[in-house]
Amino acid sequence: MSSRRKRREDHSDEHPNHERWLVTYADMVTLLMVLFIVMFAMSQVDQKKFNALKEGLAAGFGQSTSIHDGSNSILDQPGMAAQQPIAPNRFSVEVEQVKTSATTEAANRAVAAHDKAKASAQRADAEAEVDRLTDLVRRLYAALRKHHLEDDVRTVIDDRGLVVSLVSRHVVFEPNLATLTARGREIVDTIAPVLADIPDPLQIDGHTNQVKVKPKYYPTDWELSSARAVTVLRHLNEVDRLPANRLTASAFGHTKPLVDPRKPGSQRVNKRVDIVVLSSLPSQTRALIQDVIRERGGIS
Repeated sequence: MSSRRKRREDHSDEHPNHERWLVTYADMVTLLMVLFIVMFAMSQVDQKKFNALKEGLAAGFGQSTSIHDGSNSILDQPGMAAQQPIAPNRFSVEVEQVKTSATTEAANRAVAAHDKAKASAQRADAEAEVDRLTDLVRRLYAALRKHHLEDDVRTVIDDRGLVVSLVSRHVVFEPNLATLTARGREIVDTIAPVLADIPDPLQIDGHTNQVKVKPKYYPTDWELSSARAVTVLRHLNEVDRLPANRLTASAFGHTKPLVDPRKPGSQRVNKRVDIVVLSSLPSQTRALIQDVIRERGGIS
């Protein structure tokens, strides 16, 4: 029996099992197959989800919502949108709108700041002009008081500048004539040095009263008021030596009374000559002069 076992052992040694590697190989092949199946399953793209991702990215970057032709709707029923679709280039349009809005707002702020600065500058110029003209009024009355002529002149500051009216209750012009009386010449000569110290143009305005009587030596009130304005202009130029290029003359006849013609004694005041110191400020700035005077409660 031992010999039989020995022969069997000898037989086993002679025929070893060389196919055991197939088991390991089969296990490896099986595992690889499983791996490939899993990878294949993972590689299958959900077309609907892909289309949703594709359109979302395209809209965000302002591109077309279709990357290639034939893309399918992500909805089961095309044409029925769950929400409003994103229009192509909407992102770019909204960015441009934001930029435009910001630019417009900045421009509006700049314009408003410029207008505010301009208004402030105009206001400051108007206040400075009122101060200058008010000082001129003080100097005029100081000169007139030395000759007791302060009641022969009225002054007012308006949007033209300073108006100096020769409204003497005494006779300034000879009756029906354009000739200055001795008192009239004294008034003009008294204020002339003060006017000579400023560079402003001077406009001489002639006025007559409102009495409906034809002037004795002139066809109408227009000629009489014009002649009286020219008389004062020539006296300022020829006697008081004010430059001719600063002087102009205008005639208004009876159209611009200084005092209500119905008031007693108004005709003596309305028959006058105005010497207007014309302000050189722009019209928009001069329009603020009356506001400044009202806020100050008049000229002091």
